[in-house]
Amino acid sequence: MFDSFLALLKRDLLLALRRRSDIFTVLFFFIIVVSIFPLGISFEKAVLQKIAPGVVWVAALLASTLALERIFANDYADGTLEQMLLTPQPLSVLVFAKTLAHWLLTGLPLVLIAPLAGLQYHLSASTIGTLMLVLLIGTPILSMIGAIGAALTLGLRGGGILVSLLVLPLYIPVLVYGSGAIEAAMQGDVSLQPYYLLLLAFLLLALVFTPLATAASLRISVE
Repeated sequence: MFDSFLALLKRDLLLALRRRSDIFTVLFFFIIVVSIFPLGISFEKAVLQKIAPGVVWVAALLASTLALERIFANDYADGTLEQMLLTPQPLSVLVFAKTLAHWLLTGLPLVLIAPLAGLQYHLSASTIGTLMLVLLIGTPILSMIGAIGAALTLGLRGGGILVSLLVLPLYIPVLVYGSGAIEAAMQGDVSLQPYYLLLLAFLLLALVFTPLATAASLRISVE
């Protein structure tokens, strides 16, 4: 089972590296959204710091939805998904491998370029560290929830729009507590532990339940 997990993970990463445009699209979208708000609102330091938590997280949410439709679409089109359903390995494990590959290609790069967004909004070094940490915890949750939406809309016309409509409401708790942690870090006198614990609880729940839910959704879509 572990060998199958690694093989599928390596396969998805290799295929994605052959289509680097998909990865760069997510990164450029994130950078553009983060950069366009100062142009439309204000260049004042106080204003930028005030809107930074919400802007960065909204940009991360929207960027993560761009590649959701393609998590299973190619495998569905070439018949690989049907073979996955027939394998003796648990489908939830294979689904988790594909979701992890999606996060490594879309979520992790957002975490790595987050300091650039923080510098644009005049955030301190400690606040940028908090920003990267909450994104590191929160973006896997986005990928796992998004995988359920991608599985439910598999093969449907206009699936990309439907995925966004399904998953964006489910992203709200992560958005609220993720941006709240950044705002608390900017204030400096508020404990960040409750935000971290809540985000870690969301991550644990997602790790336990979303692979099972995604596997069930795939079976429904294929049948």
